[in-house]
Amino acid sequence: MSKLVVSFGEIMVRLAPPGFERFLQSPLFQATFGGGEANVAVAISGFGGQSRYVTVLPPNNPIVDAFIGELRRFGVDANHIVRQKGRFGIYFVEPGANQRPSKVVYDRDNSAIALAKPGDIDWNKSFDGGGWFHITGISPALSQSAADLSIESVRVAREKGLTVSVDLNYRKNLWKYGKAPKEVMPEIVKHCHYVIANEEDCQMTLGIESAADVHSGKLDSSQYEQLTKKVLTAYPNLKGIAVTLRESQSASRNGWSACFHDGSQFLLSKHYDITHIVDRVGGGDCFAGGLIFGLMNLASAQDALEFAVAASCLKHSIPGDFNRFSREEVEALIKGGGSGRVQR
Repeated sequence: MSKLVVSFGEIMVRLAPPGFERFLQSPLFQATFGGGEANVAVAISGFGGQSRYVTVLPPNNPIVDAFIGELRRFGVDANHIVRQKGRFGIYFVEPGANQRPSKVVYDRDNSAIALAKPGDIDWNKSFDGGGWFHITGISPALSQSAADLSIESVRVAREKGLTVSVDLNYRKNLWKYGKAPKEVMPEIVKHCHYVIANEEDCQMTLGIESAADVHSGKLDSSQYEQLTKKVLTAYPNLKGIAVTLRESQSASRNGWSACFHDGSQFLLSKHYDITHIVDRVGGGDCFAGGLIFGLMNLASAQDALEFAVAASCLKHSIPGDFNRFSREEVEALIKGGGSGRVQR
């Protein structure tokens, strides 16, 4: 199988106040780029894999040009990005601290990808040479036409023999065009081989309930074994499902681990106690990128799961959406190199 991973979704300009300030506490925003599927592509490239990012962006726009240059700097193939009408989306993020939660405000109505429709992307060319295709539940939440385009993408990818994965990524503030996620996401999952999710994603996008109490401070792994079995039973086309397990004690301190079920075995990862979180936005995308990279390149599903959790743990220490850790750094953490001692 080809090692090239293709991902598709929306990229935005990310505007965040300096440090841990509130919105416009200082009259400044730090501008970077962010978006779930692009985050996955950057992570995979950073681990030493091959990745390509497909999206729809406005023409004759210097911000778009800057983003494409940024992708290329990270080693991501940006040659299949479509340029057509619409705007470049923006999102604002206020990083939380201690008991103050992070906040995200979207400004992405009428973005180029929200206006895109089936037929606007030549999937045969976009998937040329690809071995894996990744999508999330974010693009289908933007508009009916974006949902139709997303369904077209997974259908064609499956027909062309690519391994297909979806991160369900439920975003309640995006589903505003008249369709509920339960009316759209099951059709996407039917074309996939792997699902990445948390317990809320499964409930809100697939209608599959979990008895897990995410507010208890300590998660019961047996409840997640039952949840993953339910998803695999409902979607027999799936080869596996990974569920992230976040114990949110505060915005600054989270317990972090994950599980994976392939229908025959239920696997649990090592647990990390992440303190002094710098930025958790993009952490789930780094997990997805690590899992895909691991399933393609490592010896076992357990190895892939451990790699994904460790990579995401490290991502919590970096501001911005993009992962900036190498495979070697992730493997060092897995082997016990999490003391934070100065490396000289």
